[in-house]
Amino acid sequence: VAAGMVYFFSGAARQQLRAEIEAQFAKFIATGLALDHVNGHLHFHLHPAVFGILRANATDWRIRAMRLTYDPPRIDWPLGHGRWFYRAGHAFIFRLLSRRARPALHPRKIAFTPFVFGLLENARVTEDYVLKLLPRLPEGDSELYSHPSLDEFKHEFDALISPRVVESVRRESIQLIRYQDLWRDY
Repeated sequence: VAAGMVYFFSGAARQQLRAEIEAQFAKFIATGLALDHVNGHLHFHLHPAVFGILRANATDWRIRAMRLTYDPPRIDWPLGHGRWFYRAGHAFIFRLLSRRARPALHPRKIAFTPFVFGLLENARVTEDYVLKLLPRLPEGDSELYSHPSLDEFKHEFDALISPRVVESVRRESIQLIRYQDLWRDY
């Protein structure tokens, strides 16, 4: 929050931020790889100062997709567990930031999913959560946000490869896609 306030109110900090973001994109572009999508640590890419830099340079940096971090409480609330203040605060903040960013992406043909599930669970995406979520997914594209790993977040890895989850995906006729499948439609 403190860094976000500094970036918002300090012109000098925004210049430093711009220089760092430009350097990171230059380094990535030099690899020759295709950029799949943009998102930032702790979803900082939606901060108004950061988003403005990304929006202004979207064409030069070949940004074709971006994560709009909106986990709708009406769906997540009954599926999640506890941490009500954390979940309500994040739902409110990211709803505002995503709502603000959405109209700027359409004219630039930058793809995004309307919903990102798992954000409000923050490292607590389990097999049970995914199994309850899949039949409730809204029409259209959604992202499942998680931190799968073989150590600290092994439960999230296990949830994603669970035979029960795989069967539920098949039963619900869910098509698994990547961000590049979204921007290929443009």
